[in-house]
Amino acid sequence: MSKTTAKVQSLSSFVWSIAEILRGDFKQSEYGKVILPFVVMRRLDCILEGSKQAVLTAEKKLPKGVDEATRDMILFGAVGGNVKVYNLSRFTFETLKGQDPGQLHANLIDYITKFSGNVRDIFLDKFLFTDQLKRLKDGGILWQVFERFCEIDLHPDKVSNIEMGYLFEELIRKFSEISNETAGEHFTPREVIRLIVDLLIANDDAKLTGKGIIRQVYDPACGTGGMLALTEEALKDFNPSIRVELFGQEINGESFGICKSDMLVTGHDPEQIAFGNTLTQDAHKGKKFHYMLSNPPYGVDWKKYQDPIKSEADTLGKDGRFGAGLPRISDGQLLFLQHMISKMRDDETGSRIGIVMNGSPLFTGGAASGESEIRRWMLENDWVEAIVALPTDLFYNTGIQTFVWLLTNRKSKQRRGKVQLIDATGERFWKSMRRSLGSKRREIPEEARAELVRIYEGFLNGESAESEVAKIFDTADFGHREIRVERPLRLNFQASEDRVARLRNEKVFLKLDEPEREEIKVVLLGMKNVLFTNRDDFDKALSKAFKARATKVSVPVRKAIFSALSERDANADICADSQGKAEPDPELRDHELVPLKENWQAYMEREVTPFVPDCWIDESYRDARDGQVGRIGYEINFNRYFYRYVPPRPLLEIERELKALEAEISELLIKVQA
Repeated sequence: MSKTTAKVQSLSSFVWSIAEILRGDFKQSEYGKVILPFVVMRRLDCILEGSKQAVLTAEKKLPKGVDEATRDMILFGAVGGNVKVYNLSRFTFETLKGQDPGQLHANLIDYITKFSGNVRDIFLDKFLFTDQLKRLKDGGILWQVFERFCEIDLHPDKVSNIEMGYLFEELIRKFSEISNETAGEHFTPREVIRLIVDLLIANDDAKLTGKGIIRQVYDPACGTGGMLALTEEALKDFNPSIRVELFGQEINGESFGICKSDMLVTGHDPEQIAFGNTLTQDAHKGKKFHYMLSNPPYGVDWKKYQDPIKSEADTLGKDGRFGAGLPRISDGQLLFLQHMISKMRDDETGSRIGIVMNGSPLFTGGAASGESEIRRWMLENDWVEAIVALPTDLFYNTGIQTFVWLLTNRKSKQRRGKVQLIDATGERFWKSMRRSLGSKRREIPEEARAELVRIYEGFLNGESAESEVAKIFDTADFGHREIRVERPLRLNFQASEDRVARLRNEKVFLKLDEPEREEIKVVLLGMKNVLFTNRDDFDKALSKAFKARATKVSVPVRKAIFSALSERDANADICADSQGKAEPDPELRDHELVPLKENWQAYMEREVTPFVPDCWIDESYRDARDGQVGRIGYEINFNRYFYRYVPPRPLLEIERELKALEAEISELLIKVQA
């Protein structure tokens, strides 16, 4: 165990012991709402204590009517260094200890409300910390909690920014684990993040080596900031002199408060973490980033904010973020991915994206659907580099399978036009946890992570003697042309009692007066139940029957009669239109998915026409983009590429198990009856 790890664990244990004071007055799931803000406040107090007098003096000397931006700049300067926060309260934690304990609540409120606006907003609006302080006061434990926090020194000279980041991450993880019902909503397991980060920077050795290297990292759904923090750690481990700038946006107030606090306590610019809905209010508009990674919400609908998204798509098209297409309203994952692609740099360095999503974005939606068009856009632009299928049961609030997508606009020469699929679902890539945490029952061990990075980094194909876990495809391999196949409509007609009775289901017939309806029934039943296998013959016979009784019917009613008295009959004659062309049967209509690399005419002649000789291709069914016959669709089906046949167990083995179960049930029944 390193000194840093030991130090962080010691600090974490101490802070965790403070949480024990809350037992009884707060639910376990609420501990973080008290402890995390206190940690942030203590860290800031330690940072600002030495410059307290200088800041108060500078505040007194401010000219009257000074604007807020100038005021902040002057007071930040009085604090010194790169610190972008100040506090104008006369108190510090040290001086608060000497005050009347009965006044602690009022004094802490004074302390919090006199932070600079960027921090005051976190405590008041996002953490709602004044509510927690009141609960501590009402429970009679405020002084105990405060006094314990005074015992730890979180000054940067004692606890470095890196160590502070580790501490914050460790506390977030602990509080997430004891709140399993919501943990997965804002906390991505550490080993999953590390895998994504390792894959992102795996082939960037040359780009990250040397002095003066700056890298900007962005997460559009940053939650508590875990992905940003671990990306910075990995980059600095590779090159200690690298400068890493972190950017993010988060819609959940509490998660945003935690993330922005993390930026504050680790020395980053907190203003680069924005609050709000990334999809409707891009807080980093116009910015481009070197690395982007995210774990957006799965299967969450975007109906309530669809108007601005659709408006941007319609107005800006390909010049906006969502010009490739809009996914179904029930799942916005691909909106986040399009947003990230819009922020790729167009210089020599380019950008790399790592995003974890569920299976829906891989195959949901047929040809020409929003999802398919988005996949088409990404693959035809050759941005998709690799996709890794992760094991199930990795996340706290869901056991579903997830996939890591890796994209870049600067592919290496050997990867151009190619996509690498890696199947990491096998047992060699995960191990069971000793204790489940919500839905999380598995984790990816370090050695498995290293192997996955090796497979990806080496662009391996068919890796492993046991089974193929990596396969390389051309981007066009995922595409198909959807051809519409029509077959002729064949109907027979009969004015039987059963079929005439079906007229009761025809609205236009029911709108007629009773005498009119009865007259039509008399005419039809008078046709003597003859079966017609040719529509034109039936049409002539029907006209003759109505003429014989001088009965007139409208065109809509006549159509209703044809509908009620007809049935599909494979042996009947083909129904033709006025020009003599065969009419298609909507119920027999089918679609063939022809691989994009194959000629569709040759495919149809080989695979379809020999078996359905009366079919034809609807050549009016064309792709909106290339104008060719058939609509282009893209999907990536992992099961198809990595299917492994598992033979059924021998019948004798199954029979033995059934007999054993029967015997066990019999014994239980005997015990119950006794």
